[in-house]
Amino acid sequence: MTKVTFRGAVTAVAAMLVTLFGAEPSAASAQNAVVAPAAPTATGRDWILQGTAPQPAASVADPETPEAERAPADSLQQLVGDMPAETELSSELTCLAQAIYFEARGEPLDGQLAVAEVVINRATSGQYPSNYCAVVVQPAQFSFVRHGRIPAADQASNAWRRAKAVAQIAQQDLWESKAADALYFHATYVKPAWASHKVQLAQIDTHVFYR
Repeated sequence: MTKVTFRGAVTAVAAMLVTLFGAEPSAASAQNAVVAPAAPTATGRDWILQGTAPQPAASVADPETPEAERAPADSLQQLVGDMPAETELSSELTCLAQAIYFEARGEPLDGQLAVAEVVINRATSGQYPSNYCAVVVQPAQFSFVRHGRIPAADQASNAWRRAKAVAQIAQQDLWESKAADALYFHATYVKPAWASHKVQLAQIDTHVFYR
């Protein structure tokens, strides 16, 4: 092979290598590039528990989104049944579940959810303490609280398991409540003076809810 022919062959091979392995990726390789997922952020009401500002809710297609969000239930009862029964709650969610249990365990599920909404709305309102436990033990607010302490629930009972499930549903905003904006409620057998100055939102069984 002459020197000119050899040099031509080398040039051709080099051009082929640049075409195949050049610095600029082809359109197909750019589309198939793996993009690292963004770090998870607090969503919806989770900022109360995590101490971060609220962010837009996760997409229902996001694999990190809870199953209950990806497959909406047909009823609140079904959603309660779908919630994991053995989930260990944070201290904040435990206080929320205790409020549901002691204030509304004999109420229908939508009444229990409405009580949870009151606690959550107070914590986000700026008018009350900014966490669930402080809202619940605030003096002269919830009648089951004694001397700033929440009594122990019967954790082996079905009522406690339901309260835990409703607390998680309310925290994750998985079901629309009739009292979604409520800040106050009272039993139907009492007529507090403050009620005449509030806007009634709903009556659910033996509780009336206001904002």
